[in-house]
Amino acid sequence: MKQTLLALSTVLTLGSAPATALATSADDLRAVSPALERYTRERLLGEVWERPGLVARDRAIVTVAALVARQQTAELAFYLDRALDAGVKPSELSELITHLAFYAGWGNAMAAVPLARSVFAKRGVKPEDLPEVAPRLLPLDTATEARRESGVQAHVGPVSPGLVQYTRDVLFLDLWQRPALAPRDRSLVTVSALIANGQVAQVTFHLNRAMDNGLTQPQAAEVLSHLAFYTGWPNVFSAVPVAKAVFESRPR
Repeated sequence: MKQTLLALSTVLTLGSAPATALATSADDLRAVSPALERYTRERLLGEVWERPGLVARDRAIVTVAALVARQQTAELAFYLDRALDAGVKPSELSELITHLAFYAGWGNAMAAVPLARSVFAKRGVKPEDLPEVAPRLLPLDTATEARRESGVQAHVGPVSPGLVQYTRDVLFLDLWQRPALAPRDRSLVTVSALIANGQVAQVTFHLNRAMDNGLTQPQAAEVLSHLAFYTGWPNVFSAVPVAKAVFESRPR
């Protein structure tokens, strides 16, 4: 905790700062909204990030996913650095951005690239530290994929056969099988992005998938609490009934 408070002091007192500091200094915040500065220092960075329900690495993944999904780049460099300090690998951040091109849109992913490149350059990240373009894919759970494909064919096929094809061939037979993100992390990224953008219709499938991939109910509950600060209370409250239904439908 002492180390965290020292880091907070550094973050909130530097004005013209490197990427490791928040883009908005404490002085700037106090000049506009002293209350917001206090909430940032005490509640967000000083309390939310210290809650025991999620490790710092998970919180960093959730936060970066939400910021990229919403194209909120002002503080992205700070949180990319925080993610690396929390143990997220450069290859995992690279893959997170790739993944979100599909789940939050190409433009949002592209907007994150210059900031990520700057952070990687500062950290000495080399091309060989990043994921392969065409790696050996993870083993496919054929039974699970067959059930998913059947449902999509039934509901989406009559409307858009091309969407069915790309959903199968690009997303679930390729993107989701790439090894640079563990399945649990990839699900964590996806659920965070969906909630961040208010896409609650897709949360049921992906929250179930996340829990199948190892996310526990207490961890999922803490993801909701964390995202309220980064995506706004309304987006998270809109997701709560969906999460509740998922929790109640799963074996105990």
